[in-house]
Amino acid sequence: MSELKWLCRDDGPDSLPDPADALREPNGLLAAGGSLEPDWLLAGYRRGIFPWFESGQPILWWSPDPRTVLKPEELRVSRSLRRRIDRNEFRVTADTDFAGVIAGCAQPRSYTDSTWITPEMQSAYIALHELGWAHSFESWVDGSLAGGLYGIAIGRVFFGESMFAKRSDASKVAFFHALRYLSRRGIELVDCQLPSAHLSRLGARSLPRADFLTELARLMESPGTPGSYRDDFVSQVNR
Repeated sequence: MSELKWLCRDDGPDSLPDPADALREPNGLLAAGGSLEPDWLLAGYRRGIFPWFESGQPILWWSPDPRTVLKPEELRVSRSLRRRIDRNEFRVTADTDFAGVIAGCAQPRSYTDSTWITPEMQSAYIALHELGWAHSFESWVDGSLAGGLYGIAIGRVFFGESMFAKRSDASKVAFFHALRYLSRRGIELVDCQLPSAHLSRLGARSLPRADFLTELARLMESPGTPGSYRDDFVSQVNR
């Protein structure tokens, strides 16, 4: 691919190009424009494409090579994290405060003042959540949100988007319980998108994009049914 493809929202999500056409530099940049409407987002994720852009930029669509993934059964839990989980310091819930989680994830980090979780992105994923496709997992302390994560569940894949913590290990504890729960629901793969030292310590690894897309197509054969995890999560974790 020699140049970026520009998308018109009127053309619909079928206009999203083949991930194999993504640029090598920057790695995985595939297209610009289009829409963040639910049909665009769902079509993109099903094909291994996700939006990622900062305020002032057009919508940018990506499919990097390689792809960072994690299998629930391969999650690594350090001894210190295991002790924190066993102490039940956090009350963990699902789909209880999606807006609060995504707002927490959008807050500036210590290493940057910018964020890709713009108000436009927040609204788009809240809409997906209301349709039952996007989910949050929350850690609470004394009734206050201490951390969490959110992502999209389609078929047997959970597409992880972001996590945040106001207290040490709050997001990791939520992630641990989220993966146990998602595995029980038949999720076989967590798409972590891009590598990081944090994800590597948790057990994430890289897959060539072609292998990821092959695996994705297999796991999309069971489309799944959208809906809230809130009550089901409570019944599962309290067994």
